Amino acid sequence: MTDVRRQAVLDVAQGEGRLPSIVGATVRDGEITWSGQAGDGEGPGTQYRIGSLTKTMTAVLVLQSRDGGLLDLDDALGRFVPESGYGAATLRSLLTHASGMQAEPRGPWWERSPGIPVERLIADNDGAGQVLRPGTAFHYSNLGFALLGETVARVRGEDWWSQVRGRLLEPLGMVTTTYDPLPGRHAIGRSVAHFTGTLTSEPHEDTGAMAPAGQLWSTLADLARWLDFLVTGSPEILSAGTLAEMARPAIAPDYGLGLRLLAAGERRLVGHTGSMPGFLATAFVDRETREGVVALCNATTGVSTDALALALLQGQDPYQGERWSPSGNVPDRAAELLGLWFWGNTAHELRWTNQQLELWTLSPAELADRFVVEPDRIRGVEGYLLGETLDVHRASDGTVTHLECATFRFTRTPYPES
Repeated sequence: MTDVRRQAVLDVAQGEGRLPSIVGATVRDGEITWSGQAGDGEGPGTQYRIGSLTKTMTAVLVLQSRDGGLLDLDDALGRFVPESGYGAATLRSLLTHASGMQAEPRGPWWERSPGIPVERLIADNDGAGQVLRPGTAFHYSNLGFALLGETVARVRGEDWWSQVRGRLLEPLGMVTTTYDPLPGRHAIGRSVAHFTGTLTSEPHEDTGAMAPAGQLWSTLADLARWLDFLVTGSPEILSAGTLAEMARPAIAPDYGLGLRLLAAGERRLVGHTGSMPGFLATAFVDRETREGVVALCNATTGVSTDALALALLQGQDPYQGERWSPSGNVPDRAAELLGLWFWGNTAHELRWTNQQLELWTLSPAELADRFVVEPDRIRGVEGYLLGETLDVHRASDGTVTHLECATFRFTRTPYPES
């Protein structure tokens, strides 16, 4: 089904956010009603890593265990994981990010590093990383959800992933949601170099003990089913009443029990956003109408996942800009100019985008001018400096000292002495 206004949302995100690919869909009653793509997206069957959308599944397992009489949300973590240095934290505080524990586990950047076993995770995070008094503020903690995953593993004597697969995915028919990516059916995680626009492939690590916080891969179609489950529930999995409980605000107005809450005018959406190195994801549903949106892309940064969900919900005017393409080899004449520059005390930066130099102001962040690199000069083609020549000034050793265009002088430091 064609939907020009929603396709425009993907086009804007891809062009302005410098996304290698993005796919998106609107859903109702668990089915896709429209889907689109921009960049190199391959459609609704392509897997993307979903990051913290994984947390919604971990949270459902916790509530499933609660409803089965295996635990209480006000139980201390130490009842199930007695060796944890955070044993006094309640399961409820972990679900609502109110435990006060640190945001990330100690050690290297876990999302880009080979995973470690849970015994080492617990030993390395002995409670010394507490940053806030429990219950005083919302403080997002990936570590907390790793410990929730270990909790459900211990209460049932079955590892976290086996429970996700057998208790959630299989009953819902979510056959393209997996722990590891399906060979030949997934996007490659990418980071975009800020100034050159070139791509770096991100590692697809098995995150080990941190998996309950953000390991999984999925597709638009599977996430459409998951969103509808978050509204209707399932006799095999979790009741609609318990899901309504999860969707009530807790210590923060925009977070419940493992679910993010997003306001869209008078509408209230539930779901989550997600990020991993090379990927961004968003999936939200209106609990009243069962209408929702999903979007997945393979870039580390470039788009606000909240804003993307809201824009997809209502659509926007067709995009007047151009598709972004990753850079290949950046010409030497352009490469030496890229980076941070100052006009007086005001910061600017030069980027290489779609075979042109772009001059951006940084406060506020907006594109000011574009230039093309010609054999005999660098010429303005868009903005206030249209038609003007960007002159490159050099020291006696050939290094660039400053840039000048129509009396605008750009230097590497603010107001240099000379």
